[in-house]
Amino acid sequence: MATVRQSDGVAANGLAVAAAANGKSNGHGVAAAVNGKSNGHGVAADANGKSNGHGVAADANGKSNGHAEATANGHGEATANGKTNGHGESNGHAEAADANGESNGHAEDTAANGESNGHAAAAAEEEEAVEWNFAGAKDGVLAATGANMSIRAIRYKISASVQEKGPRPVLPLAHGDPSVFPAFRTAVEAEDAVAAALRTGQFNCYPAGVGLPAARSAVAEHLSQGVPYRLSADDVFLTAGGTQAIEVIIPVLAQTAGANILLPRPGYPNYEARAAFNRLEVRHFDLIPDKGWEIDIDSLESIADKNTTAMVIINPNNPCGSVYSYDHLSKVAEVAKRLGILVIADEVYGKLVLGSAPFIPMGVFGHITPVLSIGSLSKSWIVPGWRLGWVAVYDPRKILQETKISTSITNYLNVSTDPATFIQAALPQILENTKEDFFKAIIGLLKESSEICYKQIKENKYITCPHKPEGSMFVMVKLNLHLLEEIDDDIDFCCKLAKEESVILCPGSVLGMANWVRITFACVPSSLQDGLGRIKSFCQRNKKRNSSDDC
Repeated sequence: MATVRQSDGVAANGLAVAAAANGKSNGHGVAAAVNGKSNGHGVAADANGKSNGHGVAADANGKSNGHAEATANGHGEATANGKTNGHGESNGHAEAADANGESNGHAEDTAANGESNGHAAAAAEEEEAVEWNFAGAKDGVLAATGANMSIRAIRYKISASVQEKGPRPVLPLAHGDPSVFPAFRTAVEAEDAVAAALRTGQFNCYPAGVGLPAARSAVAEHLSQGVPYRLSADDVFLTAGGTQAIEVIIPVLAQTAGANILLPRPGYPNYEARAAFNRLEVRHFDLIPDKGWEIDIDSLESIADKNTTAMVIINPNNPCGSVYSYDHLSKVAEVAKRLGILVIADEVYGKLVLGSAPFIPMGVFGHITPVLSIGSLSKSWIVPGWRLGWVAVYDPRKILQETKISTSITNYLNVSTDPATFIQAALPQILENTKEDFFKAIIGLLKESSEICYKQIKENKYITCPHKPEGSMFVMVKLNLHLLEEIDDDIDFCCKLAKEESVILCPGSVLGMANWVRITFACVPSSLQDGLGRIKSFCQRNKKRNSSDDC
């Protein structure tokens, strides 16, 4: 196809399209230049360029007798005052695409005063209806319910209620990212390790799909400290944060037709979302508020069947702030063994334990049932934007190797994205050099703010906290809606709170607990006190008329 590119006197002798002012097309071409003529299958690319063959006329007054890509008398384009009548002035299939363009062939007129005497598609109403084969996406999980399975999406929805010119700053108490506060800045050793890795110039390349060997070995060494056996580099798969770790594991489990997975309620919604996207059935077990949000172990066997592949536990817990004991986790492992399922242990908050109860890695029980542990730098090092996490296999009996779960994870990562290579390269130094003083300082801040959070919630009769947080960055709080006027549910509460007080909370419905909210205490104490004070003021303004303010 050839193209002639400008205005007056353009003639194309091939398959042309008249594409500009006063361009006329009677053939099969495109005339696209100024006074350019082509007698072949060419394109005239400048003024007065002529082509008689199959050549290229690329400058003023240039002529070509070869295979032209400049002005066209063959299959060309006309953009202004150009006419095509066939292989000269084209009488075939042309397009007039600008003002006063006329076509006598099988043309499309797309501009002012364009006329078509052939088989034109100028009038939209005459276009043939098309049944698009991809239209079914509108009824798919992503389009229909995807926004209800994401903390990020619901947070944006609630943030939209904030008055742009409100008198007070917005206080984000909905998500666990305190990196915006200087007091929560990551360890200097971590920053130095990343800078050093980047400056070597050796880590601008693609990494292996499963991660750099040195980084995998460093994670294996780091995680082996808390279990009765040693992990190897082959037991570790690096991911782009804990989120990608979930994205890897769920599709692997969904390979079995009719499979289902057991998820905690309340829980982290990414698991449910990924299961839905991969058509993996979800069954819920409850966490019991009055028992420190322990797993309802007795219910596990009643909801599982021969198609159940795994269960998820989150410890320290998001969104509840609980930390599970050795005995409780041991019972979970024994039930999982009886059911023949593996345990996915989300342990991204493993270093953030605030009370006297120690963190027990689920991998301690890997000899009882296979465990896939999810970890990351994001929370413990306060660097969620660095996007580096991992899946660790605790399976001394090699069950996951025999069943090719580990192979499936490898194969998935080979066609997936990777964490940044220079962050991977820095990982050994980050894990080795970060001082315990850094973690003590972070835990000290979180412990202080958790105490403030629990105390002020107790002083607000309109909300109830059944259990003092012992870990992570969150606490679950029940809304006493019977004491509030014209508050429909947790989402309504959060939207109106955002509008009136510029405080953002996470509604419990996205976590599986309607009419609860999740509050993060991962912020500086002054901001937390301000936010909780605003919540109380909001409740008092919206109390039922027969309700007193006594706590």
